[in-house]
Order: sequence, then structure tokens, then C-alpha cells
Amino acid sequence: MLHQGGFNTYGIPIGVLGLEAYYAKPPGHIKNASGFGFPILYKSIKGVTVKKLLREPSAAQLQLFIDAARELEAEGVRAITGSCGFLALYQRELADAVNIPVFMSSLLQVPLVHQMLRPQQKVGVITAHKESLTLAHLQAVRADQTPVCIVGMDAQPEFVEVIIEGRRNTLDLQKLEDEVVAVAVALARDNPDVGAIVLECTDMPPFAHRIQEETGLAVFDLATLTNMVAATVNRQPYRGIMPR
Repeated sequence: MLHQGGFNTYGIPIGVLGLEAYYAKPPGHIKNASGFGFPILYKSIKGVTVKKLLREPSAAQLQLFIDAARELEAEGVRAITGSCGFLALYQRELADAVNIPVFMSSLLQVPLVHQMLRPQQKVGVITAHKESLTLAHLQAVRADQTPVCIVGMDAQPEFVEVIIEGRRNTLDLQKLEDEVVAVAVALARDNPDVGAIVLECTDMPPFAHRIQEETGLAVFDLATLTNMVAATVNRQPYRGIMPR
């Protein structure tokens, strides 16, 4: 049997366009490959930090991501995601730039999650920075017509200092966890019409289990979306027992 070649590497279902960030990232973060059950290929976008993506999006910045996405496609990955939920802003352009599935943000799940809830319920969204999550971001992932309740990590010192501002690379993981969980608990307590939570930020999935323990709600994030997409581009035969 002949097998068609053409790629430099094989067997990598997911490629990640990564911002430049050097703080510690625990399993569950998209940039910690050990937390996923499949190979991941990373391509960092030099000079684009969280701060720059949030505050200085531009056509030139978008082009850097388009070029990198095409490089990942040429390397043989089967789908592409990103290391920050605010890359939702570039979802349409990046999907149009390559011939493989692109899912740049966990926010793509927001409309789907709402379809799972009662019509009068809202989707709770926890974002890294509330003011930076604009209507344009929601429109780019078709979430602008979905009833949402958005809260941010803007007032949480460990999160802001390390992740948003990038002032240091050392990270107090317990402090970060406590901050994220506290914001989630307040969201659920103050908004009883929230039926499920979507975590915009890729730094939050490591604490999704704690959020669920404390709120009792279903929690969606980039890890849930990545695992789903990886399964769709790398389907495996089902194994089990058939009745005789």
C-alpha cells in the first residue's frame, strides 16, 4: 500500500499558536503538554505578550499569527488553537487562512453551552480582564447574541501581576487557584441564573475541578474544547463487547 507524504512530521493532532510568556504553567494549561493525552506542536509568536494582545491588537499582529498558522499546517498538524482566549478576535481570519480546523478560543463554546441550558439561563464567562473582552471578541466567535454574565480577574493581585502584566515569571499556584475559585464562587452566588461556566483564560483550566466543586456547575474551558477537537481529527475505532 502506498502512503501519501508531504509533511515534515506526522501524528500530531493539535498545533498551538503561543503568546510569549515565561511564567510557570501547570498541567491543564494548553502550554503544558503533559496534561493532554496526545502530541502537541507549539509555535511561539515572538514579541506578542498577553498585555500586547489585550491592548494593542492590529493587522500586523494578526499577520504574525496567520504566518505561524500556515507553518503549523505545513508541519502536518490537523487542527490549530491558541494559548489565550482573547485570540477569539482573530478566529475568522485564521480559520480562513488555512485548510484545517481552527479553534482559537474557548469562547467558541459559549453558544453551544447556552443551547444546553434553559432559555432563561445565562452562560457565566470568567475572563482574564473584563474591560478587554469586547463585543468584537464575542462577535468573532458568534457569541454576541448569547445571554452571558461576564466577570474578570482584574482585581486579583497574583493573576494581574504575573499573567496580565508579566512582571515576574515566578507564580504562587495556590494564590492563583484561590483567586480564580473566589471569582467563580462570587459569580455563581451573585447570579443564580447562570447555568454553566466557560473559562476564557487558558490559565484557569487547572482549577476547573475546584470551580465545579465549589459551584456545582458544569465548567467548560480550552482543555475541554481541545480534547474534543483532538478526538474529531484523530478518530479511533470503538472497542467493546457485542452480544452474541
